[in-house]
Amino acid sequence: MSDELVILINLLKVKPGKQDALIALLKLNTDTVVRTLEGWKTTRLIAANDGTGVVIYSEWETPAAVEAMRSDPRMKAYFPEILELASLDSIIGSAVFGETR
Repeated sequence: MSDELVILINLLKVKPGKQDALIALLKLNTDTVVRTLEGWKTTRLIAANDGTGVVIYSEWETPAAVEAMRSDPRMKAYFPEILELASLDSIIGSAVFGETR
């Protein structure tokens, strides 16, 4: 197994007028659940300027940590609330290129 971090990207297409509510819910979820989970490293929320979407960028130590997060009962309790505000698509991968100025 590589020492590379696992990157989880969630793309949420927000229902009209619901972006602020979704961001508040995601912040609460991160503060109360995600940050307590084994293997979690970082999370960033990126909001579309036009109010139509939110991207969750998070880094995890292993794929197993991502799966444990998804099956955690506290996390599962948030899924219905999130899906009331937005549709969700996810990818799990690793960084293959990066450049910084």
